[in-house]
Amino acid sequence: MATEQELQSLFNELDTDRDGKVSINELFLSPGLSAIISAETGITSPQELVLQYDSDGDRSITFEDLKRAVEKANNLT
Repeated sequence: MATEQELQSLFNELDTDRDGKVSINELFLSPGLSAIISAETGITSPQELVLQYDSDGDRSITFEDLKRAVEKANNLT
């Protein structure tokens, strides 16, 4: 389980180009961090995460998208 602050920190580490979104490429470039996200969301692949939670169709996820995925898995404290 993660706090919102921990989740924000993880998101910031994944967002390597600092555009406020995490792309599939950024998820693949950080396999260790992606594994943490998988554990927190129950979603095993970056593609699946983006397909399910990309709210604006740009093939990336925002912090709010990620937060929604973690909340759905009941892992946000």
